Amino acid sequence: MKRACILFTITTVCILAGVVCHAQNANDTTGRKWWKEAVVYQIYPRSFKDNNGDGIGDLKGIISKLDYIKSLGIDVVWLNPIYSSPNDDNGYDVSDYRNIMKDFGTMDDFDALLKGMHARGIKLVMDLVVNHSSDEHEWFKQSRSSRNNPYREYYHWWNAEQGTPPYRYSLFDVNHDAWRYDSLTNAYYLHYFSRKQPDLNWENPRVRNEVHGIMKFWADKGIDGFRLDAFQFAAKDTTFPAFPRGFEKNFTQYYAMQGNLHGYLQEMNREVLSKYNVMSVAEGAGNTFEDAHNLVDANRNELNMAYAFEGADIAKPEGYSLLHLKQVFTKWDSAFASKGWLSVFLANHDQARLVSRYGNDKPEFRAVSSKMLTTFLMTMRGTPYYYNGDELGMTNAGFTTIDDYRDVQTLNEYQRQKNIGGDLPKYLQRIAFESRDNGRTPFQWNGDKNAGFTTGTPWIKVNSNYKTINAAQQEKDRNSTLNYFRRVVKLRKDNLALVYGKYTLLDAQNPDAYIYTRELDGKKLLIMLNFRDKPVDTQTGIDVSKANVLIGNYEHPSKDGKLLPYEAVVYELK
Repeated sequence: MKRACILFTITTVCILAGVVCHAQNANDTTGRKWWKEAVVYQIYPRSFKDNNGDGIGDLKGIISKLDYIKSLGIDVVWLNPIYSSPNDDNGYDVSDYRNIMKDFGTMDDFDALLKGMHARGIKLVMDLVVNHSSDEHEWFKQSRSSRNNPYREYYHWWNAEQGTPPYRYSLFDVNHDAWRYDSLTNAYYLHYFSRKQPDLNWENPRVRNEVHGIMKFWADKGIDGFRLDAFQFAAKDTTFPAFPRGFEKNFTQYYAMQGNLHGYLQEMNREVLSKYNVMSVAEGAGNTFEDAHNLVDANRNELNMAYAFEGADIAKPEGYSLLHLKQVFTKWDSAFASKGWLSVFLANHDQARLVSRYGNDKPEFRAVSSKMLTTFLMTMRGTPYYYNGDELGMTNAGFTTIDDYRDVQTLNEYQRQKNIGGDLPKYLQRIAFESRDNGRTPFQWNGDKNAGFTTGTPWIKVNSNYKTINAAQQEKDRNSTLNYFRRVVKLRKDNLALVYGKYTLLDAQNPDAYIYTRELDGKKLLIMLNFRDKPVDTQTGIDVSKANVLIGNYEHPSKDGKLLPYEAVVYELK
């Protein structure tokens, strides 16, 4: 679902891919967990690899690339939804939770994929989309058929004779109205996202039992975890009180962590999660640090991880402040320094490309700034989440017309701007930077037609730079962004200080460089990152002239504290 850029403009829940809280000290390795030390690689199946030539990525396509995935050194694959779906929101509108979307293949294909991953030591985490379903799910078909249907209370309905329902904001609707009138029973149903994504009624125990059954179905197949999509919104105040005018400007305050959400999660843990060796991560962490701790503290028996989005929302078309980014990451780390855990991300399927938003995608700086960002993500405390294609330094798509886009949110907002007489050229300029479709163009495997993604017509255009940015070319270049990614992942695996070590910010007021140390059991690493396209002076108070360079994105890393454009270097201090 779309979460960045509009969804979580939260001031107190800061950053990162996630927050995980546990009783032990965050810098104490006695609480080691596999999911803390893992690197998570996210695969967007529709755009990864097409096996049958229909222009849509599929499970057999992923299977054909398992050796590539293994070669990255990652531990976990997070797979975006592959369930049966009419595809209004690219699979986040599920019509059958126990079946595979025909575009992606069959259940036999899934079983083969899971077996192939496990044979290579790769774990699989699946998206669980249960804040809402598709309006084509049998539950909703039954629910809308009659006010007396047993499935009526699986969703939120407001009967028309009660008058117009209190306004609720929808992220994806053309009019941003979350109530949709349905004439069949003269009532409105609630949808926080697309009108084809009616919200499930979690206050109904039958709905919760249905979800538990779905989770057991997949866990019994042997998957290794669940990501709960938009789950912080699942619980509702079903009296539907009126909200103050303008609430949609900070709607998470009214939507997130409502009702008995924690009770539902504790029930889920008791009925499902505690019975399987699975990792659990929720999208969204509420409105405060207390919300985040309550969601994931181990002694509450709810979830392992949750991730919020302010860090991923910092980048703007007009640029962003590195001081702000440092403050956000440091504030979050500090809040969980003695009790907690972090996961780190800056890109996913709901974001534009990493290098285009936080680095510099001009040809002379693309590779070096991509490597710098990878160094950052792999050297912060916590579990890094890394999006497919970013290891190549894939860039934004460069779309110039609305006809190039496929995303329901982008298309509906364009129509809304058109309806209200908005500035369409300005809107196109903005989405060229931030639209989700930038991160959804096909994976660039080689320089052949359609970047080797498909022999057919791709469902969305391939980025025109695929002949110069592709995996086949980078495999042959030791200094490519791809091979640098592999080396940084190995560096992280070889140094527990990069996983559990204490984080200390240095040269805090430097507007151009991000510098910090990671320290554990007497081992101290210094990470220096230049976020600018010019040389930058730093003031760390540390003499690095005799330090051991563990990795750097230049052939001759800095030894005098002056960083080259987008330079990244990791030192081991003596």
